[in-house]
Amino acid sequence: MTDEIVPDNRPSLWRRFRKAHGITYTVLTLFACIWIFPFFWMILGSLKTQREIMRIPPTFLPQNPTFSNFTRWFTELDFGTFFINSAIVAVVTTLGNLVFCSMVGYALAKIDFAGKNLLFGLVMITLMVPSVATFVPLFVIITNMHMLNTYMSLILPFLTQPLGVFLMRQFMMGIPDALLEAGRIDGAGELRIFFQIVLPQCKPPMATLAVLTFLSSWNNFLWPLVAAQSNKMYTLPVALSLYSTGQQATDYSILLAGAVLVVTPILLLFIFLQKYFIQGVTMSGIK
Repeated sequence: MTDEIVPDNRPSLWRRFRKAHGITYTVLTLFACIWIFPFFWMILGSLKTQREIMRIPPTFLPQNPTFSNFTRWFTELDFGTFFINSAIVAVVTTLGNLVFCSMVGYALAKIDFAGKNLLFGLVMITLMVPSVATFVPLFVIITNMHMLNTYMSLILPFLTQPLGVFLMRQFMMGIPDALLEAGRIDGAGELRIFFQIVLPQCKPPMATLAVLTFLSSWNNFLWPLVAAQSNKMYTLPVALSLYSTGQQATDYSILLAGAVLVVTPILLLFIFLQKYFIQGVTMSGIK
């Protein structure tokens, strides 16, 4: 009696790996590690001394981790004032964009008036204008209005952004007109329809707009550097660039610690709103 050899019909390990999209996941993991590495290096560097950072060859992990760099920001460098300035500017700018961009987007999406398409075209054109090109006229306007070195100078130019108008308009185009007509039949005015019918359905794009606006305002450097002309009005990016430089060289340990303090609120905000952020980007048509 001879033993029959049963053929092994199981797929090879390579075929199972490809079928499970292993190549895709491997490539994505590789790119994720490359993207995360600078942040990881920043955190490790914030725990090192200046001497260890400048050491050759460099060390990857801190030999003697220290939080003195963060302590200096809170004691010697007046971090609280810079943080409050950045928070006020970013929060007010974000709230202003949520309100005004939503109103403009609603008008362009659901209200018929003469010149609507022309107005939307002008909004799209402003997206192609570099922000640096408007610095000089904007500075002249703010100076003539006697707003220089105030919160208004840091907030007013950014209360409504064309990207936010486009984002809200694209999403509101998908809201059924029947809902709005039902509100009008019941006697509701446009403001009531906007606040009670339209806005409750716009949580995903509003979360996306909030993240993008807060990120842009929080990290804004050039305009606060021009408009804020005293220490009491500096925001975190400006303070980070000015106070990390000593008399002879840049203090990289202070710079990295400050960078960690600047990035942390943005990461927390994105983690908290990531669900709505992804929905907003998907449903509004932004590529």
